[in-house]
Amino acid sequence: MNYIQQAFKVKHEFWRYLVGSGIIIAGAIIGQIPFTFVALFKAVEEGGSVFSMTEQELMTVLEPNLNLFLLLLSFAFALLALFLVVKHLHKQSIKELTTAREKIDWKRIWFAFIFWGILSSGLVLLDYYLAPEGYVWNFELERFLILALIAIILIPIQTSTEEYVFRGYLMQGLGTLAKNRWFPLLVTSFIFGGLHIFNPEVGKLGYVVMVYYIGTGLFLGIITLMDEGMELALGFHAANNLFGALLVSADWTVLQTHSIFKDISEPGVGFTDIALPVFIIFPIIIFIFAKVYKWTNWKEKLFGKVVEPPEENYKIID
Repeated sequence: MNYIQQAFKVKHEFWRYLVGSGIIIAGAIIGQIPFTFVALFKAVEEGGSVFSMTEQELMTVLEPNLNLFLLLLSFAFALLALFLVVKHLHKQSIKELTTAREKIDWKRIWFAFIFWGILSSGLVLLDYYLAPEGYVWNFELERFLILALIAIILIPIQTSTEEYVFRGYLMQGLGTLAKNRWFPLLVTSFIFGGLHIFNPEVGKLGYVVMVYYIGTGLFLGIITLMDEGMELALGFHAANNLFGALLVSADWTVLQTHSIFKDISEPGVGFTDIALPVFIIFPIIIFIFAKVYKWTNWKEKLFGKVVEPPEENYKIID
């Protein structure tokens, strides 16, 4: 039984996914209360108002490590809400939300994490070597160690929340609704990309950067459907955000961190910003994963129908 198909074996009426999504959003909103309260207090202390601040000003009103901690905290609340929804509203196990295998494959998670962590870090260091004038050394040991502690604990929670919501919960919910695989792939990718529209990067670079966010959603959705589980997407996404937060930040990005480097180059939308990752790097990674895990039957896995199985035919794939 495939990854989406197994959702038929639990309570999968679509109204449950609508209610569940509302509960998850409520969890995220509750999780934002500490950040809002602290930011409001800091703004008042400095004689301003959090309600009159731009989003970029709001993101920088607090010390970067405290800001990062409070921003990521909301994802922990959202993830807890999601797990409660899955368990009590859908009567589904976290394993069934994660993969169609007998158990969650941690080797896949670690493979994707280490693979992309090394590759993405190498690309940053290569860019630093080729264009050092675009970076400044930003390393401060004490602040970096605090950043590392926060990032190592909370960034995997943040990325896992996004993966469980989009490549897990909504992928299965929309798949059982549409009874095919292409519809949830496209819809979750566009929603995932669309939620980044409020990021400062969009305001700085323009809406063309949405191609990158939507393209990333498609990439993560494709590897989830082809691999019949979220493990590779979980590992990749965690490495992407964690190594990015530790290595380099910029004044115009959503996360301001005490990273090793700061990018001071003038941001622009060019080949290396969108086309390179979306149209070259991601397809190469898909090809590598396909070879490692021997993916076949691409047309069926990406565009095929999702048929509700007879109960007696229920079988978890190897």
